[in-house]
Amino acid sequence: MHMLGRFVAVTALFVGLHGVTAAQHGHPLVGTWSGYWGPNDEERNRVLLLLEYDGERIGGIINPGPNPVPITNASLDAPTWTVVLEGSREDSDGNTIEYRIEGRIENVTSPSERSISGEWVQGDVVGDFSVTLN
Repeated sequence: MHMLGRFVAVTALFVGLHGVTAAQHGHPLVGTWSGYWGPNDEERNRVLLLLEYDGERIGGIINPGPNPVPITNASLDAPTWTVVLEGSREDSDGNTIEYRIEGRIENVTSPSERSISGEWVQGDVVGDFSVTLN
């Protein structure tokens, strides 16, 4: 009986821990995403997306650092897992650069292999992008 009690206790512990770790995944966009974007295969730019969800809206920052772009509009269409992120920033001359990023989440159920790829528009430059959840 003593061994059975230990087995039940250990099993309950693992089941409880699984519930806690599964609950930590939350919204499928939340987290830090990194990858590359560019207008062609030769011109690739490193990109970092910090995405958050406050229970009502998706927000975050595109390329945090010296030239961050706050996300001012974002949407997720769950049936197709299509994501749209929009924002703008001023360049060194005071001109507004608009950003529009549209992609599809792949491997949405995987916390370790989730990715987004699609079209990246930055000002008048159009390209493609691919980022992976870190």
